[in-house]
Amino acid sequence: MNSTANVALVVVVVVYVVARQFQPRRVSADGRRMLVVPALLAVLAFRDGNLVDPTHKAAAAALLVIGIVVEVGMGFAWGFTTRIWRDASGAVWYKGTRATAFAWTGMIVVRVLLYLLASALGVASGQGALMLSLAAVLLVRKAVVTWRAREVGPSYGVTAAG
Repeated sequence: MNSTANVALVVVVVVYVVARQFQPRRVSADGRRMLVVPALLAVLAFRDGNLVDPTHKAAAAALLVIGIVVEVGMGFAWGFTTRIWRDASGAVWYKGTRATAFAWTGMIVVRVLLYLLASALGVASGQGALMLSLAAVLLVRKAVVTWRAREVGPSYGVTAAG
């Protein structure tokens, strides 16, 4: 895929994820579903071949690692700011909160600052790094929400399994 298609894909994924995170969603029992979008983004990032600027390998690799570490941290923040509850039927639901919106804003600000730092250092930032970082944040967030959903106690009116 060319760079325009990669950018379009990232924009579509971000808009889709942001739009859905503020709507109540039922926690899926299928853990493999959480891997689909991050895996697709990671494959496209590695296929892109622009993960590291060949003229500034050390700085580009450091910025890539820093970006992924920051995104993993933001994935934890996003996952822990998500409201999780069990309804009367026993189903577990989740929905983003105002704190989730702040986490997204912080993630975007940090991403822009990393691009500005890369630009100041003369390091070319490819779409591959953005796609890999987005894959990391989505995977970590879903893992945290799934883990937290397992810890949600039964709601009133639901008989205990036993």
